[in-house]
Amino acid sequence: MGRPEVSVCIEEERWRMLELRQAHPRRQGDIGEAAAIAWLTRAGFGVWVPLGHSADADLIAERDRRLFRVQVKTSTVLRKGRYEVSLATKGGNRSWSGRVKANDPSLYDYLFVLVADGRQWLIPATAVEARTAVLLGGPKYAAFEVEAGTATLMGEAGFEPA
Repeated sequence: MGRPEVSVCIEEERWRMLELRQAHPRRQGDIGEAAAIAWLTRAGFGVWVPLGHSADADLIAERDRRLFRVQVKTSTVLRKGRYEVSLATKGGNRSWSGRVKANDPSLYDYLFVLVADGRQWLIPATAVEARTAVLLGGPKYAAFEVEAGTATLMGEAGFEPA
């Protein structure tokens, strides 16, 4: 009773999310941040979590004395074989005025995304063209898909700032 409904299994040293959707959106975000921390750590980065909730960067990653701001997003919305990832901020508290804050890629260096089937992406901010949402799972961002449980980008693209 009271335990989060998150099922995780280890298969050949790979983590796979069996249930990402949570009753509270913040808990779903926590799962996304944990996945990002795990991947970045395996990739050889030091990882810091900013105190409090920042709309601009959820994590700070460091390697070779360089710092990178990482925004983390999750999605369980599957439309026509693609995951729809909301980039816009639409409130978050009861006093929401109805204004939507569009994505501003100048406020972060990388976008890390975890979707319901366990796939993950690490997308440079300069490659994010959308202001409100991106569709993942197709060819446009395929080069930025990372393997869950490993520290390599698909296609060996590397992790370098733009």
